[in-house]
This record gives sequence, C-alpha cells and structure tokens, in this order.
Amino acid sequence: MMGLRFGSSLLRLSLVLLLAMPLTGCGGIPWFGKEKDPTPPSPLPPLAQETGVNTLWSARPTRGTEGRRLYLVPALAEGRLYVADARGRVVALAADSGRELWQRETGLNFSGGPDVAGERLVLGTSQGELVALSTQDGHELWRAQLGSEVLSVPRLSATGQVFVHTLDDSLHGLDATTGQSQWRVNYPPPVLTLRGSSTPALTENGVIVGLSGGKLVKLDPKDGLPLWEVVITRPSGRSELARIADIDADPVLVGPTVYVGAYNGDLAAVDREHGEVLWRRELSAHAGLVADVDGPNADGLYVTDSEDQVWGAKMADGAGRWHQDQLRYRRLTAPALLGERLLVGDFEGYLHLLDKRDGRLVGRTRLTKTGISARPLVAGNRVYVYTDDGTLAALTLGATTVPPSTQNTTQGKR
Repeated sequence: MMGLRFGSSLLRLSLVLLLAMPLTGCGGIPWFGKEKDPTPPSPLPPLAQETGVNTLWSARPTRGTEGRRLYLVPALAEGRLYVADARGRVVALAADSGRELWQRETGLNFSGGPDVAGERLVLGTSQGELVALSTQDGHELWRAQLGSEVLSVPRLSATGQVFVHTLDDSLHGLDATTGQSQWRVNYPPPVLTLRGSSTPALTENGVIVGLSGGKLVKLDPKDGLPLWEVVITRPSGRSELARIADIDADPVLVGPTVYVGAYNGDLAAVDREHGEVLWRRELSAHAGLVADVDGPNADGLYVTDSEDQVWGAKMADGAGRWHQDQLRYRRLTAPALLGERLLVGDFEGYLHLLDKRDGRLVGRTRLTKTGISARPLVAGNRVYVYTDDGTLAALTLGATTVPPSTQNTTQGKR
C-alpha cells in the first residue's frame, strides 16, 4: 500500500534518473502508484485444502481504495464495524449480520483509519486533515488540518486524546473532544523514503512510533517531549535507494516489550520503558507483524517481509523457526492470527491460511478479483476482511478436511 516519496523538491532530477535506471532485484519495493512491480509474483502453489473457510456474510458497502495505496482498515467496537473509502463514504454495519446501520457521504478523500472509541471515530485524509465523526450517524464532530497526508491509523487514547503520524514524519497530539492541537513534533525525513507511515502504539505513559530512517521513538502524550529514541536500523548502502530504512510496519506491544521491523533492516525487540534494544535480527520487515500471546505455544512472532515471505520467529530472542516463500511478490498484507492459523491477503484477492507451527499453506479462498491491502481483523472466532474494491466479509475457519500435505516451508534460520 506504499510507494516511494522524496523529501525535497531539489531531488526531482534524481527522481528522473532513478526511474531511468534498471531496478533489477528490487521486487520488494512497493512500486509507484499503479505501476506494475518489475518482479513477477509467484504463481499460486498447489494446495491441499486442510482448513475450510466459511463465509458468514459478505457486503460491498464502499468503493474501496480505487487502486490507490492507502491505509483504510476496518474498525470494530460495540458490535459495529466501521469502514471508509477513498471518496469519503463512511459506513457502519452490524458485525453479526453485515446489515448496514448508516452511511455518510463526506466528500473527503480518506486515506487512513478509522479508529473508534466511545462516541467518535477518527480518520485522516489525503489533504492532511483529521476528521472526527459520530458513531451514531456519522455526522461530523470536528475537523483539524495537520499539513500532510495521513497514511496510518489515527489512535484514540483512554485519556481523551488522539495521536496521528503524518507522511512528513510529524507526530500530532490533539484533544479528541474538540480537535484542538495540543502539540506537534517534526522529524525531518530522509531524502528518499517509502510512501507510508507507521501507526502509533499507545502505552499508559507514552506514544511509540517508528520513523523514516529507521528510528523508534517514545513521546510523552501530554506534551510530545521525547522519552527515548533508539535507532533500529542505520541506513547503509551506496545509493539513496539502498539506504531506505523506514519503519512503516506498526509497532506491536506485548507486556514490557515493543516489537518492530524496518525495511532494508532489522526485526527488533525493545524495552518499552527505557528504549533498550533487547535483540535484533536481520530481516526486512515491511507489511507488518503479529505476536502470539495466547495459548500454550504463545512465544511466536510472525512477520511479512519486503519480498512477501512470511516468517515465524521466537519472541524471546528473534531466532527463526520457519519461513514460507511460496507467496513471494504477491503483495501480502501483514499477518493476522486466528487460533492455530495465520492469515494474509494478497493482490489478487486471495486470503491465505498458514499453520503457525511450521508455516505450511493449509488453505485459501478468493474474496474478490481486486486486491486485499488491509490486514485481516480478528475478533473472537471470526475474521473480517476488507478488500480494495470495498467488499467486507465475515469469515470463520472450518475443520481440517484432508490429511496434511508435504512440508512447503524452510525450517529454522535463513
């Protein structure tokens, strides 16, 4: 859902030269706009469907992303699902049935969100606006100008604030009731970055967010002052392209630890109170990661890397357990976890199921002929999938239907 962007207009000539260069070996780079990725995607591998997928309901409440690389995701609260599209439509649906409760045409170009808490939901726009709407009927509560496009999910806190990370690497804290700005912190972005931003992770006493250039920061929610900053990955390489080291994957909080991944860089675990790096592992994370915190085998960290391989690692030290490479360059979403299954969507509208223990492909279903860019949303025993054409589906996973097939993953470290 992200392309490349330049931090200065002085680099326009460099952009022309860059586009004129052969970019072999760059298949993991999220490509410009609607241009095709130069690396062809892997064909769908043969599959013995071990796990069935049941559709509880499916609807098409919005027009989706219209082919743009946006961060529009479903949000769930109080039995309601909320989705938005690139043309400004916002819809609330009953999570149990898919019945439409209300819709609102705002005329805005939504690009990030929503997040929902209490009586309001918040979304960001391509024009750099943050908008709060009523969860009752979608009417506008307030609007604030941030100055740069929002390609992450604005986060509502329990303390009555909303925190936003914008495309220019600015971080904003606002009053969630009025939209009044409380503070703003600017971090100058590198010359060349991916077109995207990580979503802030909220703790009781801080806002943690990854930046372009490979830095992870924790800010005081009251005034935006830095509590700590740590470099996850230092940009390296002879070209600006090789030096991209953005943290666009959303940080994941588990107890006292925050897990984070950088493009062209490392997967790392950081102490969330002091910013100490507990371990690093070389892995170019881009789409995102998920942690396994429930059940007897709750020590798993699962990552989609920049070549669309899915990795299973130990949370304790980052040691690799397996990686699945049969879906390379299929533009996978960040993984979601439902029971013993990992779920990732791809650019052709397929939802793939992997066994979290060894990474085997154990099922798939096609929801649409367009892509899936939003991470699947898991709630209880259901998963909600929002596709790029505006389809929203509620699914459950069925029982094993055939004996396990042969292994199709690589075990252990790369």
